Amino acid sequence: MAELVLRDMARRSGRNDVEVASAATSTEELGNPVYPPARRVLTEHGIDSSGKYARQMTRGDYDRYDQIVGMDAVNVRNILRICGGDPEGKVSRLLDHTNRPGDVADPWYTGDFDATWRDVEAGCQALWAELPPERN
Repeated sequence: MAELVLRDMARRSGRNDVEVASAATSTEELGNPVYPPARRVLTEHGIDSSGKYARQMTRGDYDRYDQIVGMDAVNVRNILRICGGDPEGKVSRLLDHTNRPGDVADPWYTGDFDATWRDVEAGCQALWAELPPERN
């Protein structure tokens, strides 16, 4: 969800210098499209998820991206394992960018995709507000 929300924010703002990608830190969903209930919530908010499939995070992602954002503490632990640490301080949880730090509600366990949407939207808005001005 977060990748698609941030991509939508970049598109709407006309920011061509922002690259957003997401990757799994586990292997359960590799190759799968966006989970149907998540796709429903995204569609309700005008965000198209077609063409998005889960891929595995790699150590190379650490060098490629300026920020690495996990949804919860388990994701962050896995990110640090995959990347071999965080020497440049790039890794954070999405909601740590808001005034209510913590884990994004995991709909896999709660079944509440609307709560996850609210967390993701708040986190993405806060993260977006922290971006430096557009690089030309």
